Amino acid sequence: MTTQPPLTDRTALIRQRTRAARAPTLFLHEDAADELQERLLEVNRTFTAPALVTNFPAPFAAVLPGAKVVADDEVLDLTPGGHDLVVHAMCLHWANDPVGQVIQCARALRPDGLFIAVLFGGQTLHELRAALAEAEAAVTGGLSPRVLPMGEIRELGALPGRAGLALPVADSFPRKVTYADPLRLMADLRAMGETNALAARPRHFTRRAVLAEALRRYAADFAEPGGRIRATFDMVWLTGWKPHESQQKPLRPGSAAQRLAEALNTAEIPTGEKPGA
Repeated sequence: MTTQPPLTDRTALIRQRTRAARAPTLFLHEDAADELQERLLEVNRTFTAPALVTNFPAPFAAVLPGAKVVADDEVLDLTPGGHDLVVHAMCLHWANDPVGQVIQCARALRPDGLFIAVLFGGQTLHELRAALAEAEAAVTGGLSPRVLPMGEIRELGALPGRAGLALPVADSFPRKVTYADPLRLMADLRAMGETNALAARPRHFTRRAVLAEALRRYAADFAEPGGRIRATFDMVWLTGWKPHESQQKPLRPGSAAQRLAEALNTAEIPTGEKPGA
């Protein structure tokens, strides 16, 4: 067997998060906390033993008071069967083993416990990714891994089911943010702890010519009215429940008590026939 090399340099990621924690920019975490509160209200249940997997817990404190806060280490500090709610907040996109992270969360749930994750999805920072790639190709003739590749909704949506959770749901929505210039975006990314921590990243400073060309292309290709530039953050939400006998089950094929045509009050047309034939 061959071991796949890690995507993330955990040492670099922790160093960047530690630096960001001194003066963090957490407006996206705050948005996620507001959305989490709305989703929990829709569930209409009282959770008495929540756990929160995150490295920036402050925005979620009012939503999950008293929650056990756990860093997103490779091995999560969660007690099997110890929680009725586990929220994995704004860090699953950095996981070297995202399936393993969700499996650990699932094991920590009690029967009929709820798992929720929010993370960045595939369209996140597509503008920055395009500007950097085009600039580096134009200046140096090559490409380096500079922006974290993030999963698409179809791939991410399979994670709860692969972890053995029931009734999985995945949805996403893009958050559009505008900046005076790309340098302000990069400053915010540093203050979020979201700069390049890829294991395969170049270990030298970006050439000045590459950066200048990337800034030029970004401003030219992704300008908004008024001269500001836009950045997309694709917020993906995953939900699943620890299996329990009280949960809804899909009907067996052929067990329906009424034909679809009867429910729709229309005529049933056998396969191969055309209407009016």
